[in-house]
Amino acid sequence: MIETLRALAEPNRFQIVELLRDGPRPVGDMVERLGLRQPQVSKHLRVLSEAGLVDVRVDAQRRIYALRPAALKEMEVWLERYRRIWEGNFQRLDSVLEEMKAKEKKRGNKKR
Repeated sequence: MIETLRALAEPNRFQIVELLRDGPRPVGDMVERLGLRQPQVSKHLRVLSEAGLVDVRVDAQRRIYALRPAALKEMEVWLERYRRIWEGNFQRLDSVLEEMKAKEKKRGNKKR
């Protein structure tokens, strides 16, 4: 998973993953959309491939890249542990806010 995070830390590679989220794309399309030269995009795709984030298939003269969900699934499982912590914190925050609202309401009633 460290390789996945390293690969995604670079903004252009992150953009490539975002483009591939909508479905497989040829390299030429990514070159056009990213405004980078073809060798740059190819280097980024190689890093993403080595990190297990993308697959490639050859279609005549074109290389079509697609996301590999396994690496992203592994990251989702890892993030889920933190999501539980965040949700617990939000629940505690909700409780504190409700207590504050109740106290504020009591103070408002006492002034009248």
